[in-house]
Parts: sequence; C-alpha cells; structure tokens
Amino acid sequence: MRVNLMLSFDQRAVAAEARAAEKAGYDGLATGEHLFFHGPHSNGFVTLAAAAGATRRIRLLSSLTVLPLYPAALAAKLATTLDQVSGGRFDFGIGVGGEYPPEFVAAGVDVTERGPRTDEALELLQALWKGGAVDFDGRFTRVPGLALAPEPVQPNGPPIWLGGRRPAAVRRAGCFADVWLPYMYTPEQLASSLTEVRGVAEAAGRNPARVRGAIFCWGGVDADPAVARREVVEGVSTTYQQDFDRLADRYLLHGDPERVIARIREFAEAGAETLIFSPVGEGSRRQEIVDLFTIEVLPRLR
Repeated sequence: MRVNLMLSFDQRAVAAEARAAEKAGYDGLATGEHLFFHGPHSNGFVTLAAAAGATRRIRLLSSLTVLPLYPAALAAKLATTLDQVSGGRFDFGIGVGGEYPPEFVAAGVDVTERGPRTDEALELLQALWKGGAVDFDGRFTRVPGLALAPEPVQPNGPPIWLGGRRPAAVRRAGCFADVWLPYMYTPEQLASSLTEVRGVAEAAGRNPARVRGAIFCWGGVDADPAVARREVVEGVSTTYQQDFDRLADRYLLHGDPERVIARIREFAEAGAETLIFSPVGEGSRRQEIVDLFTIEVLPRLR
C-alpha cells in the first residue's frame, strides 16, 4: 500500500518535513487548504511548491484544493506550474468544499454554485491539458481560443484525485477522476462507493479499471490505545468544531500500532491503494506520532 503523509500547518517547517518524509520512505506528501476556516490553513499550491523544492522523488498531492474558490483558468495555470516546478510529481486533489460557507463569501463565490463550478472547471482542465488552443464558453468561464503554455510535464496533465462523501462526489469522480479519495468513510463505504464510481465511469465511456481507490484518514498512534483515541477525538473535534467521540471508531484511525495496521489493511481490502495519513497533534507531540507511525506501521504496509 502506498502512503502519503499530510504536512503540518506550520509553514516554516514544510521543507524540513518534506525532506524527512522522503528519507523515511513515504510515497507522497499531502496538504489540504482553505481560504478561511476554524483554524490555520495554508494555500496548497504554495505549500507544495516549497515541498517540491526540498525533495526529488516523493509525489505531491493537494488534498484537497477547494476548486470552486478559484477562477478555473487560474487553477489550471497554478496546477500546471506546480507540475513543472516538481518535475511531474504533482497529483491534483480536488473537492467542492462548502463546510465553511464564509470563505465562499470572502471569495465572492455563491456556495450553492460550488458543484457546477467544479464540474465546469474539470472540463476546462481536461481541454487545456490536451494541448493546443481551446475555445471554451461555459457558464462561469470563457476561454477565447487560448493555449496553456508551458504545458504540464505529465501527459494530459496531473492525475485528478476527487474527494467527498456525497452522491454528487461519486458521480463527479466517475466522470473525471483518476483516483477516488473519500474521507470519513468506513471500509465498507469505501468498497461500495468505489464500485459506484467505476459504474459511472463505465457509463461515461471511460475504462472503470483505471479509476483507483484511496482513503483519507485523520489519525494517531500510541502504545496506549486510549491515549491515541483521546488525542484523535480532541484534534479532529477542534478542527471541525464538533464532537467526534461517537464517530471516532467508525471514521478515525487510532490505536496502538497493531490496531492501526489492522484497520489500514481493512481499507486496503476494500480497494484503497493509497492511504493519506493526517496525524493529529502539534509540535513535538505530532512529531512523536509521526515517528511511531513511521517506525512501527509504515514498513508493515508494504
């Protein structure tokens, strides 16, 4: 199983964390983003550009870019530039957002339009990444016969990872995604949704076997399972401003190394080829969690 490690919110530590993750053998780095949220968040394109400059091999995933907050052509340019900067190591993870409506107000975007805006932006991305001049006249974006230059390093552009939990996200992934990346899912939900995504892909004339599965997990690990559970519940509850105690055993990754490994293997059996591990904690405590995961868990997922 491939494993991506989420970067912390400390932007001053991005380069050091990226180098350490590459040296430790992680397959990828990931970072989320919000324009505004309950707590600190970076801009994913800038953070991953910093990580790209500090590394040579590891892949770089935005998990997730809130695509409807960007003008579609600008998002295409930013993603293409990051693919260039990283030498073709960028994976473009996309979500519609909406869990924090004030950031849409600040961006001048109607939150109720986030789905249609994302669908249209995905169509434009595909068109621009094919190369050559594009004449695009959409509801939200118009491109009058323009070509994106330079083009991405990766043929047809960075792989698209689409996240979410709702039926609309499943449909969108079937139409556009290379990777389906849900969050707050059980292994059973992952298996069922991946089947649905591939069904939509087949109906859309795509090869369903080319849509891969992944899972995003907030998590923590400790020799004492009770400590790990408490830390994960506290961390995620703070992030989302709601009590996750009742949901922890369904959706959050926690426990001693053996329990964490067993749970990850359940996701792998459900179809997840990649785990995005988002450790809770701050400062030295977060580093302790990452170190224990790296030493005790990561080698046994290979």
